[in-house]
Amino acid sequence: MSAKHFINDPTKLVDSALNSVTLINPNVALDPEHKIVYRRPNDSHPPQVSIIAGGGSGHEPSFASMVGPGMLSAAVAGTIFASPSAEQVRRAITSRVQTAEGILVVVMNYTGDVLNFGMAVEKARASGTRVEMVVVGDDVGVGRTKAGKVGRRGIAGTVLVLKIAGALAAQGRSLEEVSQVARLTADNLVSVGASLEHVHVPGRELTQEDKLELGEVEIGMGIHNEAGSGRGKMDLLELVRKMLSQLLDSSDADRAFLNVNSNECVLLVNNLGGVSLLELGGIAAEVVAQLQKDWSIQPVRILAGTFMTSLNGLGFSISLLNVVNTNIGGPGMIELLDADSEVTGWAAPIKKTTWEAKNKAVLTESIDDFAQQAKPSGLTIDPQVATKALTTALQTVIAAEADITRYDTVVGDGDCGIGLKRGAQAILSHIDKHPLCEDIVSSLASIVNVVENVMDGTSGALYAIFLNALVKGLREQGPGDVTPDAWAKALKHSCDALSKYTPARPGDRTLIDALYPYVETLGQTGDVKKAADASRKGAEGTKGMKASLGRTVYVGGSLYEEVPDPGAWGLACFFTGLAGQKPNEEGWKSI
Repeated sequence: MSAKHFINDPTKLVDSALNSVTLINPNVALDPEHKIVYRRPNDSHPPQVSIIAGGGSGHEPSFASMVGPGMLSAAVAGTIFASPSAEQVRRAITSRVQTAEGILVVVMNYTGDVLNFGMAVEKARASGTRVEMVVVGDDVGVGRTKAGKVGRRGIAGTVLVLKIAGALAAQGRSLEEVSQVARLTADNLVSVGASLEHVHVPGRELTQEDKLELGEVEIGMGIHNEAGSGRGKMDLLELVRKMLSQLLDSSDADRAFLNVNSNECVLLVNNLGGVSLLELGGIAAEVVAQLQKDWSIQPVRILAGTFMTSLNGLGFSISLLNVVNTNIGGPGMIELLDADSEVTGWAAPIKKTTWEAKNKAVLTESIDDFAQQAKPSGLTIDPQVATKALTTALQTVIAAEADITRYDTVVGDGDCGIGLKRGAQAILSHIDKHPLCEDIVSSLASIVNVVENVMDGTSGALYAIFLNALVKGLREQGPGDVTPDAWAKALKHSCDALSKYTPARPGDRTLIDALYPYVETLGQTGDVKKAADASRKGAEGTKGMKASLGRTVYVGGSLYEEVPDPGAWGLACFFTGLAGQKPNEEGWKSI
């Protein structure tokens, strides 16, 4: 893989790329603080259902370049290959799109995206906003057995859902109709990818662990640099044959997700970012030829281009949409795909009248529910003792970053340690400027606000949901000095709340394996050191545990047997520091 980039600072890269979208398309504006690209307000546009999508950066032109008339109302971007935070999504829902006709949120089936977007959707619903959410899982590269609880990943087929839903919304259809057709489209999609090489993420150290040999191809390649379902040396003809078989072979019970039996079918050949246009044309021709010859399928629409990338991935994906009746007494899927859209990420040009209008309008208002959450509760702590314990815990996490990153490089995408360190540093900076007060709920609420804004990805969503529930759980304990029993009850409430948004349970190799033992032991003993010890044992127990959730599910081999789950290890480090222990004390040692 190549580690050469013109911009090596990942933060600068994402920020400047998002800004460029507004330069290329006058229809859109940028909220740079929350990484939201949104349609500029325009009184000449009639009210319509707003459509919001998003995910980690690195998939351009998805999703920012698909914001505009006929497609998205807003796109929310995370850091490279990491979900945006729930707070970013909440801002988009509450203050960057029209809400009167309702909002459809479309996300790909990745844990961090589902959790963060789901949390924002629930907050919006709680405030009275009509919001529907559609999760797209079109990737057949990983079969039912391997995917387990996670289900199919979302890849390039998602773009077809966005185009069809966006066109329908532009026609003034209701939220119920738009969400119904979006789900129908998602249910009739299958995709699979392949690549000749993994990619290098700017700002990260170059590793050779996943390098493919010359002529070797990886089938089932994801869009986040994940390993595929298999490797082999083969030419394009054999590769396309294998990919189409995974998409269409009804006898493959593990991957027969969809019977493509409609009279009409749409083909999308997507460039993962690093394939030349010349070669992509040759690939598309081979795919069409084999569809006709081996499967008797003649697509009514053939789309080939760059729609959803994996940075500069040297690969491509094939998506097939089974065209079915939309059952809304109106336009069909093909008509909606053909409808005009004024976005740079689709094949429609920007209109001359839009350039001449020179619309500079922006949205600046912000709706914030932090003040309500931070109201005093009367539940008190000693600020000095709490500050010392919290500082030690956060410093312990920061010190463990190298180990956590190493573990996550083996079983994930390597960002867990950096994400935890970034969150810990932000909280330390916050409590230095805004010292903890006696009221524990007020203090914790201010810290939750930091977590929601700074931490992204799956861990960020889990922590944000957990801490929001902890604020509520503590408030219900009533006035007085906070006791271990009060902490235990509030923590139990948080675990129950978290369980609504993730199927993760002890034994699934996630941070839950370190969290639940801590909460249970604290409730039984009231002793934070014993609880921290239980958390450590839970984290150590994930070493060799096969993952049921998270990106580790898609990583092959047996390396997971050699390291603990990075998220569990990071949380255990936090609890250890919170108890006043150090990693090298009382039997604690680095794995």
